Order: sequence, then structure tokens, then C-alpha cells
Amino acid sequence: MNVIIVDDEPLAHEILENYISRFPSLNLVAKCNNAIEAFEVLNTQEVDLMFLDIQMPQITGIDFLKTLSNPPKVIFTTAYSNYALDSYELNVVDYLLKPIAFERFVKAVHKAIGDKKDDTTVETTTPIASTEEKADYIFVKADKKLIKIRFNDIFYIEGLKDYVILHTPNGRTVTLQTMKSLESKLPSDIFMRVHRSYIINIKRIDIVEGNSVHINKKTIPIGKNYKEVLLEIVNKNRL
Repeated sequence: MNVIIVDDEPLAHEILENYISRFPSLNLVAKCNNAIEAFEVLNTQEVDLMFLDIQMPQITGIDFLKTLSNPPKVIFTTAYSNYALDSYELNVVDYLLKPIAFERFVKAVHKAIGDKKDDTTVETTTPIASTEEKADYIFVKADKKLIKIRFNDIFYIEGLKDYVILHTPNGRTVTLQTMKSLESKLPSDIFMRVHRSYIINIKRIDIVEGNSVHINKKTIPIGKNYKEVLLEIVNKNRL
């Protein structure tokens, strides 16, 4: 599906672009700062899905949508809950409240993809999930680029407020997202949360000692809530 983002907030562009990049079935064709820019894109490119903010300068997302004679599917993205009724009257796919959690974003995309299918009996929760589970890599946004990082190359992941740092043989990659959102994208047979600020690659563990693990010469603390599960995993491969 060809998608566009229409929002006057740069941070919203960054978050939505990051989320969209995780779906092989979504192709981001444009990022627009207002309805005027979006109108030009819709007239020159084929667009299947539009992530549309409501409160924007010049013309609101709702008024803009009303002007379109043949609009694409629309998912509203807004910080205000009082427009929900308007969204249902306009027959939009979904209504996402900022800050948008990735899990909620996934549900909205599933709805959009399900609506696009000709066979309405097909379950809409399977296509994206199965594709992502088989992938052995993830794309993260850093320095205005999307960087492909293979799971096996990650030593550990460190959380710092709204940023995460992925440590690999090539150094550090810093990206804007939360540990919780990133953790949901990682395969549980490779990665494990061992502390509120650390996720480790189980295959990369060198030493388990007391309340810490050593990975690539880095000592990482083990939180008391995670220690028992980690030791169970380690003991399964113990001689």
C-alpha cells in the first residue's frame, strides 16, 4: 500500500515513518506538512492510505478530507479525543491518539490492509505478523537514515529516556523510540530484558556472574525481576 503522512509536527513525521518502515507491505511515498501539500501529492501519485492529523494550520484534517471526492483510506492521528465522532461519520479506518503506541498503530494498519483485501473472510492479523517474525533484521532510524541491523549482530540494547542505543560490532546506533516499543519488535528466542535499561542478545552472553552478565567486555546489571528467567535459559545450555 502506498501511504502518506500529513502532519505539521516533525516529531510525528519521525515516529510514523519509523513505524511504517517496519511493515514490508507499506510504502511511504510522501511526508506532508499541511493539507495543501497533501492535495498536490494525491493529484500526482497513487495513494492507498493517508495518516492524517486533524489540528493543522490553514485547514484542519477533517475539513480537508471533506473536500476530497475520492479519498484514500484514512487513519486520523491526533492529540485530541473530541473528534472521534467526526471520524466515524467520515468513515475513516481508525482514530489514533497521540502519543501513538506501536501496538495500537499495528491494529490500525491491520484494519486498513484487511479493508483492502477482496476476500473479506481472510484473517487480517496474519500477513504482517508472519512476515516480521521471519525477518532476521530490523530497520532503525538514525542520523536521518534507515539503518538495517541484523539481530545476530546486536550485543545488547541500552535505554536512555526516549532513546535506545543498539551496540553492535560496528559501534553504537542511537534511535528515537522507547525500550518497550523496540522490545515488541525483537524475537524472544534471541533477546531478553534483564533490566529496565537493558535488553541483551542471549547468544552474545560471555559470562553470568552474580547479578550481572558480561557481553563484549561490558558488565550489564540483572534486575531482580529478571534473574530467575535468565538463569533458567542459561541452565538449559549448561554442561
